[in-house]
Amino acid sequence: MERKPTEREVSQLIPMSDRLAASLRSMLAYLGLGSRRLEPVDDLASLRQFLETRASFIAQTSLYGYLRTRMGMRYPELFDDDPFVVSINVAKWHVWLACLSDLAVYAGGMLARHPPGHYVETGRLMQEVVARILDETGVPDEADAEFPAHAERVRARIADCDWTRVTDDEQAFSESPQAVVRWAPIVDELKQLDEEIVMNSVRFRWQEVRRDLRQCLDAEAVLRSAP
Repeated sequence: MERKPTEREVSQLIPMSDRLAASLRSMLAYLGLGSRRLEPVDDLASLRQFLETRASFIAQTSLYGYLRTRMGMRYPELFDDDPFVVSINVAKWHVWLACLSDLAVYAGGMLARHPPGHYVETGRLMQEVVARILDETGVPDEADAEFPAHAERVRARIADCDWTRVTDDEQAFSESPQAVVRWAPIVDELKQLDEEIVMNSVRFRWQEVRRDLRQCLDAEAVLRSAP
């Protein structure tokens, strides 16, 4: 069984905005480092926090888990290699964008279905929430020149999403498995060998996040909280 990250590792790996730093305690609880209690998602602020923290969790555990598995005993030594650390940080932010994109589509689909018929409100709300997250994140110092264009693709995906077609399964999670394979700083020959296993692993990691959102989402309350 893969070990859970330590509190120190989590604090180093999660992309941190001021609000994310403030929510680190609840994120550590989610990782099993504290009491396992889900906070309700019943307004725009709690929805935004859910998207940020869970996207960060899946991005970091997927990327670093793949690197640790592939590199084995050499894994700790990689962080003494400055060019490699730069590559990891670039990958981290692109995988985070992909995870945010996938989870926002799934969450929007859940909102649109409960109660049915709120597709227009859902589209406007999800564009606002994702835009707020991306605007507050800006362009991180560790990101590369492609980050802004990738962020714009996330905005476009949310703006163009047909919420009537989002299903309560893994269908929405199409970007993040591919992003881990694409951006992980591992030679292409090995990625080709690993691709199917890595993508299935990322899809599997989303299962608990989907269960959590089903349990804690009050869709009507979230929609009522929109200005």
